[in-house]
Amino acid sequence: MPTAPAPDSSAAATAPLVWLLEPYRAGEQQQALALAEALGGPFARKRLRHHRLRGAATNLGRGSGLAGIDRRRSDALAPPWPDLLITAGMRNEPVARWIRECSGGRTRLVHIGRPWADPAAFDLVITTPQYRLPQRPNVLHNDLPLHRVHADRLAAAAARWAPALEHLPAPRIAVIVGGNSGPYTLGARAARRLLADAAALARDAGGSLLITTSPRTPTAARRVLETDCGVPAQCYVWRAGDPDNPYFGYLALADALVVTADSISMLAEAGATGKPLYLFDLGDGRHRMRPGAGAGRDDPRLGAVLYRALMRWGWQRLSRDITLVHRQLIASGRAAWLGEALPAAPGAVTDVDMQRALARVRALLV
Repeated sequence: MPTAPAPDSSAAATAPLVWLLEPYRAGEQQQALALAEALGGPFARKRLRHHRLRGAATNLGRGSGLAGIDRRRSDALAPPWPDLLITAGMRNEPVARWIRECSGGRTRLVHIGRPWADPAAFDLVITTPQYRLPQRPNVLHNDLPLHRVHADRLAAAAARWAPALEHLPAPRIAVIVGGNSGPYTLGARAARRLLADAAALARDAGGSLLITTSPRTPTAARRVLETDCGVPAQCYVWRAGDPDNPYFGYLALADALVVTADSISMLAEAGATGKPLYLFDLGDGRHRMRPGAGAGRDDPRLGAVLYRALMRWGWQRLSRDITLVHRQLIASGRAAWLGEALPAAPGAVTDVDMQRALARVRALLV
């Protein structure tokens, strides 16, 4: 393990020094950024480049150090050490612990999602139901992931994208597409069913579809979604780093949203708009997301079979159960399964999850 620099002994600045140890998964990145931005002050975004195997022993052993990262290609980690460190993802955990050691134990660690180590290793863990973490004083159980969807951002996106989408008849229905997730598969069968059901919704209303894929959307599903669905539609195929990604424009200008229920983060973002929200079940046979087996056929995938076995017989901490979030959304009246009736119109959207998270994080810095 590299030798840690001596703890920084300089006087603390008036404002807390905040670092964001950037997660390596897109969904976790957005959650961490949402929290850092919502705190309202400046923060340093530390980008890391991980070795695939070199840091495995440190990760699995819950140790601390920089063995798992390529220091030449990563942002510098040096004093002054942060008062607050926001992180997510197993690979970042040893680095976060190393930073706290370098600070002489002063740095407060906030982990988002599911930690590999015991939650006691962090000052605060902000989590959601699918990870099934224990009830602890330092574990905040939110209903949905943190997100970056707020009124100002939606207004700006609406102003930008309204001219480009004005040719599509209202009501416009956004179709937000994820991908394979644990025991669930988004293959060609599921994509054809999604496109047909969403098109029927638009056709009955005399409207159109705004379809967008994501980094996880498999090629087979994407090809289906790009085909003519019989109603006016625009399909955006996700591209890394594209400045013209219309995702937030779709959220802002849609009259209703259909989201594949594999992505809890996308469900949180769609729900933050306060618009009618439909969940699309990737399964149509034995392995549906909603209760009860269907009469159709599921897309085959070996990884899904192995994940179902892990959920049934493996250590619970190694898997997640996203149906726990689905049940909360349905029971609270915030969403309905695609093909079922929507509940009464939801009230004003208040981001209770973010407010809880901010209160807990700020309390660490007092």
